[in-house]
Amino acid sequence: MSETSATLAIPAPSAEVWAVLADFGENVRWAPIVDHSCLLSTQREGVGMVRRIQSGRRTLVERVVEWVDGERLSYVVEGLPSAIRSLRNTWQLDDGGGSTEVTLTSSVDVGPRPPQQLAAKVLSRQLSKVSNQMLHGLDDHLRKAAR
Repeated sequence: MSETSATLAIPAPSAEVWAVLADFGENVRWAPIVDHSCLLSTQREGVGMVRRIQSGRRTLVERVVEWVDGERLSYVVEGLPSAIRSLRNTWQLDDGGGSTEVTLTSSVDVGPRPPQQLAAKVLSRQLSKVSNQMLHGLDDHLRKAAR
């Protein structure tokens, strides 16, 4: 298992940041790597909610596995290449009184053998770039909404 985290202070109250993240089927509005997104579940919040995203030619399904209202949202990503055993993204919000520290952590498992661990480290570097893009997209979206 390899893990990478990226953090960004967003000048918005945590309730506003949470509202955007919790609108799970609408990440196409702020995530620059997402071309299309929609909910697959009738459930609108909480553990078990499922969305489908399109990023380029890749279609992924993301299933919420942890939901702490206003604080933390985790989902597993399905539809990845078979070499990736699991990928989990966790968004953590820490209220800073008018601003919010947002951390996105990606945990990837490609297996225990040394070549797999090397592949996990390479993948983690790529995920770090994606995490930064997502954080900055969220920040940009919230800044535009505040205008």
